[in-house]
Amino acid sequence: MKPGIVVTGASGRMGQMLIRTVAASDKAHLVGAVERSGHSWIGRDVGEAMGGAPLGVTVTDQPLEAFARAQAVIDFTAPEATLEFAALAAQARAVHVIGTTGMTDAQIAKLEPAARHAVIIRAGNMSLGVNLLVQLTKRVAAALDEDFDIEVIEAHHRNKVDAPSGTALMLGEAAAEGRGVKLADVADRGRDGITGARERGHIGFSAIRGGDIVGEHDVLFAADGERIILRHVATDRAIFARGALKAALWGQDQAPGEYDMVDVLGL
Repeated sequence: MKPGIVVTGASGRMGQMLIRTVAASDKAHLVGAVERSGHSWIGRDVGEAMGGAPLGVTVTDQPLEAFARAQAVIDFTAPEATLEFAALAAQARAVHVIGTTGMTDAQIAKLEPAARHAVIIRAGNMSLGVNLLVQLTKRVAAALDEDFDIEVIEAHHRNKVDAPSGTALMLGEAAAEGRGVKLADVADRGRDGITGARERGHIGFSAIRGGDIVGEHDVLFAADGERIILRHVATDRAIFARGALKAALWGQDQAPGEYDMVDVLGL
Protein backbone atom coordinates (compact mmCIF):
# COMPACT_ATOMS: atom_id res chain seq x y z
CA MET A 1 0.00 0.00 0.00
CA LYS A 2 1.36 3.41 -0.97
CA PRO A 3 1.75 5.72 2.04
CA GLY A 4 -0.50 8.77 2.21
CA ILE A 5 1.26 12.13 2.43
CA VAL A 6 0.06 15.46 3.85
CA VAL A 7 1.81 18.67 2.78
CA THR A 8 1.70 21.67 5.13
CA GLY A 9 2.08 25.24 3.91
CA ALA A 10 0.40 24.12 0.70
CA SER A 11 0.32 27.53 -1.00
CA GLY A 12 4.02 28.32 -0.59
CA ARG A 13 6.72 27.77 -3.19
CA MET A 14 7.93 24.58 -1.57
CA GLY A 15 4.42 23.50 -0.65
CA GLN A 16 3.30 23.60 -4.26
CA MET A 17 6.46 21.84 -5.46
CA LEU A 18 5.94 19.12 -2.84
CA ILE A 19 2.30 18.65 -3.88
CA ARG A 20 3.30 18.26 -7.53
CA THR A 21 6.06 15.81 -6.59
CA VAL A 22 3.82 13.63 -4.42
CA ALA A 23 0.95 13.73 -6.93
CA ALA A 24 3.31 12.55 -9.69
CA SER A 25 4.84 9.76 -7.61
CA ASP A 26 4.00 6.09 -8.07
CA LYS A 27 5.28 5.33 -4.55
CA ALA A 28 3.00 7.60 -2.48
CA HIS A 29 -0.27 9.50 -2.79
CA LEU A 30 -1.45 12.89 -1.59
CA VAL A 31 -4.12 12.69 1.13
CA GLY A 32 -4.02 16.19 2.61
CA ALA A 33 -2.99 19.81 2.13
CA VAL A 34 -2.85 22.17 5.11
CA GLU A 35 -2.89 25.97 5.24
CA ARG A 36 -3.29 28.51 8.03
CA SER A 37 -6.78 29.56 9.15
CA GLY A 38 -8.28 32.29 7.01
CA HIS A 39 -6.21 31.50 3.93
CA SER A 40 -8.05 31.92 0.63
CA TRP A 41 -7.27 28.32 -0.39
CA ILE A 42 -9.21 26.77 2.51
CA GLY A 43 -12.06 24.61 1.19
CA ARG A 44 -10.73 24.52 -2.38
CA ASP A 45 -9.30 21.58 -4.28
CA VAL A 46 -5.54 22.06 -4.00
CA GLY A 47 -4.90 21.25 -7.65
CA GLU A 48 -7.36 23.90 -8.79
CA ALA A 49 -6.00 26.40 -6.25
CA MET A 50 -2.57 25.87 -7.81
CA GLY A 51 -4.03 26.67 -11.23
CA GLY A 52 -4.16 23.10 -12.53
CA ALA A 53 -6.40 20.06 -12.71
CA PRO A 54 -8.26 18.87 -9.58
CA LEU A 55 -6.33 16.47 -7.37
CA GLY A 56 -9.23 15.36 -5.20
CA VAL A 57 -7.70 16.87 -2.05
CA THR A 58 -9.34 19.82 -0.28
CA VAL A 59 -7.14 22.35 1.49
CA THR A 60 -7.89 22.41 5.22
CA ASP A 61 -6.92 24.40 8.31
CA GLN A 62 -7.47 21.36 10.56
CA PRO A 63 -4.06 19.64 10.58
CA LEU A 64 -4.89 16.84 13.04
CA GLU A 65 -7.78 15.64 10.91
CA ALA A 66 -5.52 15.59 7.87
CA PHE A 67 -2.63 13.90 9.71
CA ALA A 68 -4.92 11.16 11.01
CA ARG A 69 -5.41 9.98 7.41
CA ALA A 70 -1.69 10.03 6.60
CA GLN A 71 1.42 7.95 7.06
CA ALA A 72 3.72 10.98 6.61
CA VAL A 73 3.67 14.77 6.88
CA ILE A 74 6.07 16.92 4.85
CA ASP A 75 6.56 20.30 6.46
CA PHE A 76 8.46 23.31 5.04
CA THR A 77 6.78 26.08 7.04
CA ALA A 78 7.91 28.24 9.99
CA PRO A 79 9.47 27.22 13.33
CA GLU A 80 6.42 27.79 15.57
CA ALA A 81 4.10 26.05 13.11
CA THR A 82 6.52 23.14 12.83
CA LEU A 83 6.51 22.63 16.61
CA GLU A 84 2.71 22.47 16.56
CA PHE A 85 2.74 20.05 13.62
CA ALA A 86 5.33 17.84 15.37
CA ALA A 87 3.02 17.26 18.33
CA LEU A 88 0.06 16.53 16.05
CA ALA A 89 2.04 14.21 13.77
CA ALA A 90 3.22 12.30 16.84
CA GLN A 91 -0.42 11.89 17.94
CA ALA A 92 -1.21 10.47 14.50
CA ARG A 93 1.98 8.33 14.56
CA ALA A 94 2.89 9.81 11.18
CA VAL A 95 6.44 10.30 9.95
CA HIS A 96 7.23 14.03 10.18
CA VAL A 97 9.69 15.27 7.55
CA ILE A 98 10.88 18.76 8.51
CA GLY A 99 12.54 21.05 5.99
CA THR A 100 11.74 24.19 8.00
CA THR A 101 14.76 26.44 8.50
CA GLY A 102 15.48 29.18 11.03
CA MET A 103 14.77 27.00 14.08
CA THR A 104 16.71 27.87 17.23
CA ASP A 105 18.46 25.26 19.36
CA ALA A 106 15.69 25.68 21.96
CA GLN A 107 13.01 25.02 19.34
CA ILE A 108 14.85 21.97 18.01
CA ALA A 109 15.06 20.62 21.56
CA LYS A 110 11.25 20.88 21.80
CA LEU A 111 10.94 18.23 19.07
CA GLU A 112 12.28 15.56 21.42
CA PRO A 113 8.94 14.62 23.10
CA ALA A 114 7.32 14.07 19.70
CA ALA A 115 10.25 11.91 18.57
CA ARG A 116 9.53 9.48 21.40
CA HIS A 117 6.30 8.52 19.64
CA ALA A 118 6.97 9.05 15.94
CA VAL A 119 9.73 9.31 13.36
CA ILE A 120 11.07 12.84 12.82
CA ILE A 121 13.44 13.48 9.93
CA ARG A 122 14.84 17.00 10.01
CA ALA A 123 17.40 18.57 7.70
CA GLY A 124 18.32 22.07 6.64
CA ASN A 125 18.55 20.73 3.11
CA MET A 126 17.03 17.60 1.58
CA SER A 127 19.18 17.29 -1.55
CA LEU A 128 21.67 14.48 -2.14
CA GLY A 129 24.31 16.90 -3.41
CA VAL A 130 24.19 19.14 -0.36
CA ASN A 131 24.40 16.22 2.04
CA LEU A 132 27.44 14.94 0.17
CA LEU A 133 28.89 18.46 0.46
CA VAL A 134 28.31 18.34 4.23
CA GLN A 135 30.33 15.13 4.48
CA LEU A 136 33.12 16.53 2.30
CA THR A 137 33.23 19.70 4.40
CA LYS A 138 33.67 17.69 7.57
CA ARG A 139 36.54 15.67 6.07
CA VAL A 140 38.35 18.66 4.60
CA ALA A 141 38.03 20.61 7.86
CA ALA A 142 39.47 17.65 9.76
CA ALA A 143 42.41 17.44 7.36
CA LEU A 144 43.36 21.14 7.49
CA ASP A 145 44.59 23.07 10.52
CA GLU A 146 43.67 26.60 11.57
CA ASP A 147 46.09 28.09 9.04
CA PHE A 148 43.05 27.68 6.77
CA ASP A 149 40.26 30.14 7.54
CA ILE A 150 36.76 28.75 6.89
CA GLU A 151 33.99 30.86 5.37
CA VAL A 152 30.50 29.67 4.40
CA ILE A 153 28.95 31.84 1.68
CA GLU A 154 25.30 31.36 0.70
CA ALA A 155 22.94 33.00 -1.79
CA HIS A 156 19.14 32.77 -1.99
CA HIS A 157 16.13 34.55 -3.51
CA ARG A 158 14.99 37.93 -2.25
CA ASN A 159 12.02 36.50 -0.30
CA LYS A 160 13.99 34.21 2.03
CA VAL A 161 13.38 35.40 5.58
CA ASP A 162 16.17 33.70 7.58
CA ALA A 163 19.94 34.02 7.44
CA PRO A 164 22.27 32.23 7.47
CA SER A 165 20.35 29.54 5.63
CA GLY A 166 19.69 26.19 7.23
CA THR A 167 22.10 24.65 4.73
CA ALA A 168 24.83 27.15 5.59
CA LEU A 169 24.45 26.26 9.26
CA MET A 170 24.62 22.54 8.38
CA LEU A 171 27.90 23.22 6.59
CA GLY A 172 29.20 25.29 9.49
CA GLU A 173 28.33 22.51 11.92
CA ALA A 174 30.14 20.01 9.69
CA ALA A 175 33.26 22.18 9.57
CA ALA A 176 33.19 22.65 13.34
CA GLU A 177 32.73 18.93 13.91
CA GLY A 178 35.66 18.21 11.61
CA ARG A 179 37.81 20.51 13.73
CA GLY A 180 36.51 19.11 17.00
CA VAL A 181 34.91 22.35 18.21
CA LYS A 182 31.39 23.64 18.82
CA LEU A 183 30.04 25.97 16.15
CA ALA A 184 28.49 28.22 18.79
CA ASP A 185 31.97 28.92 20.14
CA VAL A 186 33.57 29.86 16.80
CA ALA A 187 30.78 31.19 14.55
CA ASP A 188 31.22 34.68 13.12
CA ARG A 189 27.80 35.59 11.72
CA GLY A 190 28.01 39.33 11.20
CA ARG A 191 30.65 41.85 10.20
CA ASP A 192 30.02 45.56 9.88
CA GLY A 193 32.23 48.56 10.49
CA ILE A 194 35.60 48.35 12.22
CA THR A 195 35.56 44.71 13.28
CA GLY A 196 39.25 44.12 13.78
CA ALA A 197 41.22 41.27 12.25
CA ARG A 198 39.61 37.89 11.68
CA GLU A 199 40.02 35.59 14.67
CA ARG A 200 42.05 32.45 14.07
CA GLY A 201 39.88 29.32 14.04
CA HIS A 202 36.58 31.13 13.55
CA ILE A 203 34.01 29.98 10.97
CA GLY A 204 32.49 32.90 9.12
CA PHE A 205 29.12 33.23 7.37
CA SER A 206 28.03 35.52 4.56
CA ALA A 207 24.49 35.73 3.17
CA ILE A 208 23.45 37.08 -0.25
CA ARG A 209 19.80 37.77 -1.10
CA GLY A 210 18.50 38.64 -4.55
CA GLY A 211 16.32 37.77 -7.51
CA ASP A 212 15.09 34.19 -7.79
CA ILE A 213 18.26 32.37 -6.71
CA VAL A 214 17.19 28.89 -5.60
CA GLY A 215 20.25 28.16 -3.48
CA GLU A 216 24.02 28.42 -3.80
CA HIS A 217 26.50 27.39 -1.11
CA ASP A 218 30.29 27.68 -1.03
CA VAL A 219 32.62 26.50 1.71
CA LEU A 220 35.88 28.41 1.39
CA PHE A 221 39.09 27.20 3.04
CA ALA A 222 41.58 30.08 2.65
CA ALA A 223 45.25 30.04 3.66
CA ASP A 224 48.27 32.08 2.62
CA GLY A 225 48.91 31.31 -1.03
CA GLU A 226 46.00 28.93 -1.68
CA ARG A 227 42.25 28.43 -1.43
CA ILE A 228 40.00 25.38 -1.56
CA ILE A 229 36.34 25.94 -2.49
CA LEU A 230 33.61 23.31 -2.14
CA ARG A 231 30.43 24.33 -3.95
CA HIS A 232 26.83 23.28 -4.52
CA VAL A 233 24.39 25.11 -6.80
CA ALA A 234 20.67 24.29 -6.85
CA THR A 235 18.73 25.40 -9.94
CA ASP A 236 15.39 23.68 -9.26
CA ARG A 237 13.42 23.31 -6.01
CA ALA A 238 12.35 19.89 -7.22
CA ILE A 239 15.57 18.43 -5.78
CA PHE A 240 14.40 19.36 -2.28
CA ALA A 241 10.92 17.96 -2.88
CA ARG A 242 12.31 14.68 -4.20
CA GLY A 243 14.59 14.40 -1.19
CA ALA A 244 11.73 15.10 1.21
CA LEU A 245 9.57 12.43 -0.43
CA LYS A 246 12.47 9.97 -0.26
CA ALA A 247 12.75 10.74 3.48
CA ALA A 248 9.00 10.22 4.01
CA LEU A 249 9.18 6.80 2.33
CA TRP A 250 12.35 5.78 4.19
CA GLY A 251 10.81 6.76 7.53
CA GLN A 252 8.01 4.20 7.17
CA ASP A 253 10.34 1.40 8.24
CA GLN A 254 12.06 3.18 11.13
CA ALA A 255 11.53 3.19 14.89
CA PRO A 256 10.45 6.44 16.58
CA GLY A 257 13.31 8.88 16.96
CA GLU A 258 15.11 11.81 15.37
CA TYR A 259 16.91 11.30 12.05
CA ASP A 260 18.47 13.40 9.30
CA MET A 261 19.21 13.07 5.59
CA VAL A 262 22.56 11.46 6.30
CA ASP A 263 20.57 8.57 7.76
CA VAL A 264 18.12 8.54 4.85
CA LEU A 265 20.86 8.54 2.22
CA GLY A 266 23.10 6.10 4.06
CA LEU A 267 26.03 8.50 4.04
